[in-house]
Amino acid sequence: MTADMDARLGIDTAVLLLYFVIIISIGLYMGRKEQTLKDFALGGRAIPWWAVLASIIAAETSAGTFFGTPGEGFALRNFTYVQLALGTILARILVSYIFIKPYYDYKVYSIYEYLTARFGVPTKNAASGIFMVTRVLASGARLYVAAIALALAYEMIRGVQPGQRETLFIYIGSTVVIVILTAIYTTLGGIKAVIWTDFIQASIMIGSALTAVGLLYSKIPGGWDEIVQRHGGFGISDFFTTGLDPAKSGWDKWKGMFEVEYTIFAGLIGSTFITMSTHGTDQDMVQRMLTAPDIRRSRRSLILSGLADIPIVLTFLTIGLLLWVYYQVHPDPTLPKTPNETFCHFILYEMPVGLRGLLIAGIFATAMGSLSTAINALATSFTRDWYEPYINPQSTGEQSLRAVRWATVWFSILMIIVASTTSYLVIVHPKVRIIPIVLGIFGYTYGSLLGVFLCGMFTKRRGNDLGNILGMIIGFIVVAILSGLPNNIAGIFGGRFYTQPNWLPVMEFPWWIFFGTIVTFSVAILFRTASRNPEPARTE
Repeated sequence: MTADMDARLGIDTAVLLLYFVIIISIGLYMGRKEQTLKDFALGGRAIPWWAVLASIIAAETSAGTFFGTPGEGFALRNFTYVQLALGTILARILVSYIFIKPYYDYKVYSIYEYLTARFGVPTKNAASGIFMVTRVLASGARLYVAAIALALAYEMIRGVQPGQRETLFIYIGSTVVIVILTAIYTTLGGIKAVIWTDFIQASIMIGSALTAVGLLYSKIPGGWDEIVQRHGGFGISDFFTTGLDPAKSGWDKWKGMFEVEYTIFAGLIGSTFITMSTHGTDQDMVQRMLTAPDIRRSRRSLILSGLADIPIVLTFLTIGLLLWVYYQVHPDPTLPKTPNETFCHFILYEMPVGLRGLLIAGIFATAMGSLSTAINALATSFTRDWYEPYINPQSTGEQSLRAVRWATVWFSILMIIVASTTSYLVIVHPKVRIIPIVLGIFGYTYGSLLGVFLCGMFTKRRGNDLGNILGMIIGFIVVAILSGLPNNIAGIFGGRFYTQPNWLPVMEFPWWIFFGTIVTFSVAILFRTASRNPEPARTE
C-alpha cells in the first residue's frame, strides 16, 4: 500500500471513528438519569414528534435498504419497486386512526398487553413470542449488510479478492463490532438514546444518499441525455406494472399478478397490509410512536414518515440506475457479481477521500439505527410480557430496569448469531437478493399478528384465545403453501415436498401478509369472546 493511499485511508478512518464517538456520546447523554422501565421504554412520553418522525425513518431504512434498494435499481433498471411505497402511505393513515388510540388508552409499554385486555394471556403470549422470534431473524438477517463495506475495503487495500473464509471472518467481525457499539448506548440509554441517535443517523443516511446521486450524475458524460440513451427511454412501465399477461385470459391472466414482486396491485394491496403489520403490530416500530406526548403528535410523525418514504425510495433506486449507466460508460472488470455490493464498490473506488468516509459512516448509521430500535423493542417486550408476569411478578421498578438492560445484552448476542449464519449463506450463494429475504422473513408470521389485532379492534365480541391461536397457525400454513416454502426447504436437499397444482400460483413476498391476515382474521371471528370487563394486565 502506497503512502498516498495510506494517508487517504487514514482520513476516511478518522471520519468514521469520529462518527462512532459522536453517536455513542449522544446516546449516553440523552439516555442519562433513567430510573424506571417507563423511562427506558417510552422516554417518559416526552419526545418531540419530529424526532419520532426521524426515528421511524431510521428504523425502517436499514443497511439492507442502503445496499438492497440500489441493488434492485441496478438489477431491474427501473423504478417498479417504488410501487410498494404507495401502500405504505395508505397503511400509515389506517394505523394512525385504528391502532394508536387503543395503545395510548391502555397505557401499554408492550403493545401485546392490549391483547391481554381484549382476549387473554395466551393470545398475548403467542403474539409476543411471534414478534420476538421474527424480529430477531429479520433484524439479524439484514445486519450483516453493513459488513459488505469492510469486505470490499479489504479487497481494495490488499489488491486481491478475499476468499470465502476471509470474507466470512470480516462479516462476522464487523457484525460483532456494530452490535457491541450499538448495545452500549441502547443498554444504558434506552429509547431516548435510540431516538436521538436515530435522528442523527437518519440525517447522515439521507445526506449520504443525495450526495451519491449528485456525484454519480456528475461522473456520467452527457448527463441526462446519456442516461436516457443507455436506458432506452423511460415510460410508464418503468414505474408501474400490473403483472397481467395480455396473452392469457381468465384465471391464468390474474394468476401471474401474484407471481411478480413489484406491481401496482402489490403496492396498493399487498404493501398496505405489510405496512399495517410492521407499523401497527410490531413493537419495534410502534414503541417509538408511543414516546410522543399525545395521540395527535404520534399520528403526525407516523403519517409524515409515510410521505417521506417515496422520495427516499426513489433516491436509492436512482442510485442503482445511475450505477448501471455509470458502469456501462466506464466498464469495470472488478465489479462485484452481486448487485447488492455495487453501490459499496463505487463508494470505495470512486468517492473522493473524506466523502468516502462519510458514506461509509452512512452505511453504519443505517445498520445501527435499525439495530438499536430492534433490540430495545425486543428487550421491552420480553420484560413487560415475560419477566414481570412470570419470572418476577413482584418486581420493583429497579429490578425491571435491570432486567430490560440484561435482556438488551442477550438479544444483541442472538443478533450476532443470526447475522453470522446469514453471512455464511450469502457468501455461499452470492446471487441472493437482500430485499426479498428481509421482507420475506416476517411475511410468514406478521399476517397472523395483524389478523388477530384487527379482530380485536374491529369487533367487540368476536375472537378468543383458542380461535386466535388456531387462526395464527392456519394463517402461517396457508402462507407457507402459497409461497412454496416446503418445496424451497426440500430443494436445499435436492428434493421436492409436493407438486404445486398448475392453478395455484407461487406467490411473491408482497402478498404473503395479505393472505395471512385474511385467513387469520376469518378463523378468529368464528369464535366468540367470553363475557368479561377487559382491563390491561399491567398499566402505568
